[in-house]
Amino acid sequence: MATVIGVRFRSAGKVYYFDPAGLDIKLHQNVIVETARGIEYGFVILPPTEVPDSKVTQPLKAAIRIATEEDDERERVNKEKEKDAYKVCLEKIQKHQLPMKLIAAEYTFDNNKLLFYFTADGRVDFRELVKDLASAFHTRIELRQVGVRDETKILGGIGICGRPLCCSSYISGFIPVSIKMAKEQNLSLNPAKISGVCGRLMCCLKNEEETYEDLNSKLPRVGDTVETEDGLVGEVSSLSVLRQRVKVLVTLEGDEKELREYAASTLKFRPRGRKDHKNGGKGHDSHGYASMDSEEEVSEKELLELEKLTMSDDNSDL
Repeated sequence: MATVIGVRFRSAGKVYYFDPAGLDIKLHQNVIVETARGIEYGFVILPPTEVPDSKVTQPLKAAIRIATEEDDERERVNKEKEKDAYKVCLEKIQKHQLPMKLIAAEYTFDNNKLLFYFTADGRVDFRELVKDLASAFHTRIELRQVGVRDETKILGGIGICGRPLCCSSYISGFIPVSIKMAKEQNLSLNPAKISGVCGRLMCCLKNEEETYEDLNSKLPRVGDTVETEDGLVGEVSSLSVLRQRVKVLVTLEGDEKELREYAASTLKFRPRGRKDHKNGGKGHDSHGYASMDSEEEVSEKELLELEKLTMSDDNSDL
């Protein structure tokens, strides 16, 4: 077991482990650590904790110190300088007429490097831009192209739920999200309702995926024939996944039809089973997933939008 602290940096969604080096580091404190980019100012989101050696990359770099008031002031000054750097870079981009959108500027804590994040449709030849920026700031310059999800993570914002975006508040790295997750949760396939601020599928679709898979595996499908606890046979009309209730159109004496509601556990039906996660989530049980195969009626335009939502252009280094 290794004792580590988890530190997060402004531009990085990931959590990085460091050796606390005997310092009395507490949750939500700021610390000064050494990284591959140099000396950095980070935020502690995991206090000294023992974790298995297999989960950390040895040797761990040690925390240098708990941030002092001078360090806090230097970080504040760096943020102010980044605003000016952003404006200068914008002017240089316009001067060179480059097809790129500047997202943010960031100084490393020791000011040894100035990073600029941008998005673009393709590759951009920014060699002349780098020369101009190096002359203007007299420090190492790095331009990093990022995807639209990274752009949203850097800029932050409020989601349709009214809370800060998951990617900019707590998610340590982007996770694969698919249209099947929306189907599993019986969500509308309207792109406007299942896409986030970034224009890609909402990350939160992953949060309840396993719960819905488990609940759906205990339910019949709409249209299935089931036998009820009172000995009647009927066709499933609708489902309440969370309540585990099923509305069944049963046949009474004289071929009379009646809609009744039952608890799923009291019905006899052929279970649909769960997805095979050991096969990358692509396998199915012997009964398949009929509910996943039934498409909603969507227009050609919406289908194109749905395809766009599944595109991945994330930069995992952020």
